[in-house]
Order: sequence, then structure tokens, then C-alpha cells
Amino acid sequence: MSHFPVNHHLRPVYRVITALVSVYFLVFGIIGFAQTTDLDFFAQTGTKLVLGMKANPAFSVLSIVLGAVGLLAAVVGRNIDVKVNWWLSSIHLIIGTAMLAFLRTDLNVLGFSMSNVIVVYSAGMLLMGAAVYGYVGTPAEADAEESFRHSH
Repeated sequence: MSHFPVNHHLRPVYRVITALVSVYFLVFGIIGFAQTTDLDFFAQTGTKLVLGMKANPAFSVLSIVLGAVGLLAAVVGRNIDVKVNWWLSSIHLIIGTAMLAFLRTDLNVLGFSMSNVIVVYSAGMLLMGAAVYGYVGTPAEADAEESFRHSH
């Protein structure tokens, strides 16, 4: 990882961004699950609009899990958040791509609309940015990164 920033001066900001994204998905999931208990788990019609996205029980539960994992990682830190953010960003981008492909088909099991795709993609990119800039290393690692950056 010598080409990624080490001890970036804005890493606390990226941790806060991770926490905010995670809290959004956690709150969305809780409210969405509470409002969609009368729907089938993978309902595609009758989904409820919650915080700008459509919710069904499946997407609500997934959001609760992803939000809780992201928030826990942001609180713990110690480069665990960097690894978790890589995974969470990948999961968000994969889910966003799959649901974009399945928007108007019977495979839209998470009940997505285009606004869901945009929010999930945006969250994935924010989490990826936090993963790239959140790494904390030793002073020697930071010096090696700086010399690498300035040698080219």
C-alpha cells in the first residue's frame, strides 16, 4: 500500500464521514423495517419511502447490518476501519450495480428505485475514500510514502 496516503491529515474527517454514512443506513434500516413489517420480505411493490429511498424488509435488514458494522468500525478505528471500509464500499458498489441492472425486473429483490442506486453508489464512494485516506501508520511508513510520492 505504498501508493496510498499514510497518516493523512484529514483522516479524522474521513472517520466522521464513515460514521455519518453508517448512521444514515442504520437509521434508514430501523425506520424502514418498522414501516415495512406488513410487506413480504422481498417485496417489490408497496415499498415505503424512507429518508429518500424505497424500503422493503430485506433492504432494511441489510442496511441495519451494514450501518452497524460501519459505525462499529468507525468507533474502533485502529486501521480496522480502513479494512472494513474497503469491504463495505465494495458491497455497496456491488449491490448498487446489481440493483441497477435489475431495476425493472423480478430480480429487484431489494425493492430499489433509481434514488436507492444513487444513494448506495454515493455511500460506496464515500466509504472508499475513507478507506484510502484513513490509514494510520508509523512515522517510518509515512516517510516512505512521502518519499515515494515526491520521487516521481
